[in-house]
Amino acid sequence: MANSGAQSDNIYWHFTPNIKYSLGLDYQKDKISGEAFPSARLTYLINRKNTATSQRNLYVKTGFGLDSSDNHFYSLSGDWETRRLFGSFSAKQVSGIGYDLFEQRVKLGVAPYLGAYGDLHTWLMIESKKDDLDDKRITYPVLRFFKGGGLIEVGYHKKTDWDIHLMYRF
Repeated sequence: MANSGAQSDNIYWHFTPNIKYSLGLDYQKDKISGEAFPSARLTYLINRKNTATSQRNLYVKTGFGLDSSDNHFYSLSGDWETRRLFGSFSAKQVSGIGYDLFEQRVKLGVAPYLGAYGDLHTWLMIESKKDDLDDKRITYPVLRFFKGGGLIEVGYHKKTDWDIHLMYRF
């Protein structure tokens, strides 16, 4: 995965030995402190519920800097989706060199068409986030495209500039 957002740019590799957890390495450029550092990450699936028409997930995630104990985070996140609707949330505590911040995110989306397995899928989304660094909520549109193991998500807000997420699952 590769992400570029207002607070950091990072590249994240992970391995999922079973459905309950994944372990990974993350290389991050922190835009607040200007530091670049590697970290270890763990994602644990607390709960998953599949129905005939939807799926929901609840995760706890954590990571810590390999070169400094000042760089770490933990979060609780979840998502729910049908083939047509999507919703997710995240609450994340982040500590970096010289700062601590709490971030909240909510994302809602709709698929304008239902594709078959293997087709290109498109989602029109809205993301809203707030952190206690500047204590202002920003909301902006996001486009999500995925096909097979590839996903591209692109959003833009004049305050945070581009918010880009690239992912490929093997």
